[in-house]
Amino acid sequence: MNSSSSPNINQLFNINVLGNGDQAMVFAHGYGCDQNMFRFLYPYFEKEYKIILFDYVGAGNSDITAYSHEKYSSLDAYAEDLITVCNHLDLTDVIFVGHSVSAMIGVLASNKAPSLFSKMILIGPSPRYINDTNYKGGFDETAIQELLETLDSNYLGWSTTMAPMIMRNNDRPELGEELSTSFCSTDPEIAKNFARATFLSDNREDLKLVTVPCLVIQSKKDIIAPIEVGTFTANALKYGSLKILNSTGHCPNLSAPEETAKAIQKFLYL
Repeated sequence: MNSSSSPNINQLFNINVLGNGDQAMVFAHGYGCDQNMFRFLYPYFEKEYKIILFDYVGAGNSDITAYSHEKYSSLDAYAEDLITVCNHLDLTDVIFVGHSVSAMIGVLASNKAPSLFSKMILIGPSPRYINDTNYKGGFDETAIQELLETLDSNYLGWSTTMAPMIMRNNDRPELGEELSTSFCSTDPEIAKNFARATFLSDNREDLKLVTVPCLVIQSKKDIIAPIEVGTFTANALKYGSLKILNSTGHCPNLSAPEETAKAIQKFLYL
């Protein structure tokens, strides 16, 4: 993989640039993961696009010494970092692909820098995980608080138990094992802080401000982001559309890359 100049920024976010095209596709990973989660998906786009992969500070091979518990206590800091990566590479007309919490990070970044992005693909997004009046996020508040308490007391145990349930591909246990390994390789204190920023967020109003076309990609069965959440997200976006995949689990970019790629390609070529 080749990186651009300015080693400090490159090393900070472990930026990698691939592909043969001029227009950039920026892939942003979800909670407890890193850019490796896109290794089956981005090859579908290498011939036509410039592929940008990176790790958020505190994830993967980023510079963990730059992590600040206070700074990264909200998703806004991650959105600023996404903008920093794009500006560092002098990107314009960006096609953004965000998985899980990165979908909302992308929404926040688009609202902060609306001229930077041209289209957004949101895989398994959730603007709010906690149920509310006339809104089904998939979890009641007690469940989220219990989840956070479990992360505090036994992060490694939570990771081992939850990863196969999140992946939801019982016939392919290696995928759950990979996700578990990814979770377990993350510094527990960073993971706990990111979890609070993720699961306590409410970005429903932010969806209404996005000015570019957005595709919401949703697995037919996903314990993290149920179909109701994907439907809500697509409807709340001004230019939103929804594609429900036949895949199961929260990581179709890993478990069903061909189906995910076809949905993205159809959206891009409309």
